[in-house]
Amino acid sequence: MKSLSKGFILLSILLIALGIVINIALGQLAIQLQLPIYLDSIGTVLAGVLAGPWVGAITGYLSNLVWTISGLFPAAVGFMPIAVIIGLLAGAFGSAGWMRDWWTAASAGLITGVFAAILSAPIAAYVFGGVEGTGTQAVVSAFRSFGLDALFSNLAQGTFSDPLDKAITFLIVWALLLVIPKWVKRQFSFE
Repeated sequence: MKSLSKGFILLSILLIALGIVINIALGQLAIQLQLPIYLDSIGTVLAGVLAGPWVGAITGYLSNLVWTISGLFPAAVGFMPIAVIIGLLAGAFGSAGWMRDWWTAASAGLITGVFAAILSAPIAAYVFGGVEGTGTQAVVSAFRSFGLDALFSNLAQGTFSDPLDKAITFLIVWALLLVIPKWVKRQFSFE
């Protein structure tokens, strides 16, 4: 039992490191391309689904910490709680079997996206003044031009971007689970 526990811990640490790299690399790509989605939680969702909610939460937290400290996206620090919640939800959906079919994976992403939109709008509006320096800024600006204040503009943007982003994220993870070797998934008790 001890070797199984040590093996799981080592694999989880490696998965967290891989998740951080995936999150930051794809998140930076989305920022550079000014996409209206984030692509910055694929590693978090993968870690959560494979190794459970706490590993997902740690991956999300550390990704935002590294992203902030590196200077690549200093605003990431404000969204750490959202990244943790995404990891927890990914682990819960993975444990509940929602990643077995594409439509349930997409549904899990939509649900996660709604939570992320509601929780991140006040952070974006009040901590960062509605300006984050990402591709979603154009969507926020569009809503501001309709006369919405910073909070409601960010909420409207999040309601558009977050469910779409998380549905895509969960579908990418679902597709990855199809190609990840069974012996790897078995190490995490995912089958």
